[in-house]
Amino acid sequence: MATINVDIVSAEGEIFSGEARMVYAPAQMGEVGIAPRHAPLLSALNPGEVRIEGTDGKEQGFYITGGMLEVQPHQVTILADTALRGDQLDEAAALAAKQDAEAALKGASGETDLRRAQAELAEAEARFRATQKLKGKR
Repeated sequence: MATINVDIVSAEGEIFSGEARMVYAPAQMGEVGIAPRHAPLLSALNPGEVRIEGTDGKEQGFYITGGMLEVQPHQVTILADTALRGDQLDEAAALAAKQDAEAALKGASGETDLRRAQAELAEAEARFRATQKLKGKR
């Protein structure tokens, strides 16, 4: 069985390093699936869920706030702005952040405030969706 080496790192340090059968990531052009011997690829990442199917067939989930994805035939590297394991996500905190971002969007006045509020809302919604999915509620 072919495998691909996967590394997820953030400013806080290494989040994951290991072998996988498949990797799924929220690239800017949409979710990408990466198998061993994938063509080289470099892409920015959106906030969302990264899923890794291990060699044992079990899937692990991570939430990232964005970053960069580099794919080589036998290596996937995710340089995340911030990354959390699925079990580190707090649904109540994610919901509160989503509600705060929605309120900030309603109160945004200038174009800069509006763009910042939209970006914060997109990230908060992605975190909330990932929390629900990784905790098995969706």
